Amino acid sequence: MKYVLVTGGVVSGLGKGVTASSIGVLLKACGLRVTSIKIDPYLNTDAGTMSPFEHGEVFVLDDGGEVDLDLGNYERFLDIKLTRDNNITTGKIYQAVIDKERRGDYLGKTVQVVPHITNEIQEWIERVAMNPVDGTDKPADVCVIELGGTIGDIESMPFIEALGQFSYRVGAGNFCLVHVSLVPVLNVVGEQKTKPTQHSVRGLRGLGLMPDILACRSTEPLEENVKLKLSQFCQVPISNIVNLHDVTNIWHIPLLLRDQRAHEAILRVLGLWCVGKVPQEPKLSEWTERASKFDKLKSPVRIAMVGKYTGISDSYLSVLKALLHASVSLERKLVVDWVPSCDLEDSAAKETPDAYEKAWDLLKGANGVLVPGGFGDRGVQGKILAAKYARENNVPYLGICLGMQIAVIEFARSVMNLCGANSTEFDAATKTPCVIFMPEGSTTHMGATMRLGSRRTFFQVNNCKSAKLYANANYVDERHRHRYEVNPDMVSEFEKAGLSFVGRDESGRRMEIIELPAHRFFVGTQFHPEFNSRPGKPSPLFLGLVAASSGQLEHLLQRSSSTMSSPTRCFPGTGAANVYKNKVMNGLPTTYFGNGSSIHI
Repeated sequence: MKYVLVTGGVVSGLGKGVTASSIGVLLKACGLRVTSIKIDPYLNTDAGTMSPFEHGEVFVLDDGGEVDLDLGNYERFLDIKLTRDNNITTGKIYQAVIDKERRGDYLGKTVQVVPHITNEIQEWIERVAMNPVDGTDKPADVCVIELGGTIGDIESMPFIEALGQFSYRVGAGNFCLVHVSLVPVLNVVGEQKTKPTQHSVRGLRGLGLMPDILACRSTEPLEENVKLKLSQFCQVPISNIVNLHDVTNIWHIPLLLRDQRAHEAILRVLGLWCVGKVPQEPKLSEWTERASKFDKLKSPVRIAMVGKYTGISDSYLSVLKALLHASVSLERKLVVDWVPSCDLEDSAAKETPDAYEKAWDLLKGANGVLVPGGFGDRGVQGKILAAKYARENNVPYLGICLGMQIAVIEFARSVMNLCGANSTEFDAATKTPCVIFMPEGSTTHMGATMRLGSRRTFFQVNNCKSAKLYANANYVDERHRHRYEVNPDMVSEFEKAGLSFVGRDESGRRMEIIELPAHRFFVGTQFHPEFNSRPGKPSPLFLGLVAASSGQLEHLLQRSSSTMSSPTRCFPGTGAANVYKNKVMNGLPTTYFGNGSSIHI
């Protein structure tokens, strides 16, 4: 097994996750099997209980692991399936060591950070790196490890020590360290400054790690004299210094690495750059076409994202990427209008009239509406109003998790005249509980107690839009993360009133997909389809939303039906989504914020 460690210096937010993912893409394009591990030095056991304001979205894996959003980048870039063990946290490591101590595994010794914590980290990496992730039973050839945070952080010290020992343990030729650093330009001086990177590398070396490759982030391409200076003072060969300057979309990053022969530098360090050991030159034609296609898009499609975490785009990162995959495949330039749900509420009209007017202008100006998942009652009434607007005005609507529950509540209130209809999450004493707490849920513990991971949904109606988008599948496997569900005792009343529950779980009592048959596109899902979307294999439901919002839904439904005439099983990411694999090219660019509450992607 070969290991590539990606660390970061100077400041956080440099794009270590994208860099690690892009390195994985490059190595995979060389014919190697690649897996990924993310190390998060925080004390939490996992990301499940952290607010999106703190750490961005919580990404959910097939096995129910609630993990850092960077694992979403790894899965999307590399088209692999990771597990909860691919996300290492300080909490997990200490918990494992304490459990061993309680069992007496250390034979009465004093348990210390060195060697017990550091050994646990190394053993965890070695164990997880051997797990197959590409759908075969074969282990990876290379494991890309990203160390979260910045070199010098106190909380990272045990991991730095462990990784220093690990590099010696696996031996020369099996370990490559890529250090991502910043080369800023001061406006007053106007030249690229190398001192921050020099200090970062000095700090890294002082902790026992020597970078093999420098990945320098900058706004503009690095000047040649700057590379020479970095090489001299950081003691890294100039051929091992790569520049990751700002680009129009992040699909260009693997191409930047390839053009600078970063794969050669990495493979040389790993002892693979010699005759007979490199299967092929990196083949990135799909990435090249994807990046180029995105840059040429002109026809816009506007999607209103109505949520409570709209101030931080990372809170809905996977939703944004899924929208992007779909929009590029349908040759539309995605414009996301961020609509804070609180600003749609009647109270906002009195308290913040300007924000109220702006929010409604954005909602009414959008081609489609998306209400993503969330927790808590803040902004719920605004989401209900957004669902009502979409339903009454025949505007395409996709509700995910809470977004589906919101649509059910709105339908009960507006169509069925059940004025007190609500979720017990927001009103425990409601007399009309449309959405209820799941019987198996825990009322005392928050972490890892939801309905999590990949679950099967069976279609109840063959000719519904959702089934057609999934290429007439009998069932689909999608990822979940929820504590509340539609009240099964009220389903018959809803269906009599015209709301169709077209997807259910294996028991038939848990509602998974809703549709309004007469509406242009009004779909809600209890699961999170965004987690299975890939650049070359967009989520079918996101394709449906974007297609309906851009006048292409009928053509898309015909294409889906004609491609797969008989019902088959569907596994998102590896099954029916492959209908589009050779027909669509799409990708994951960086989001650029425009005026007001819109982002142009």
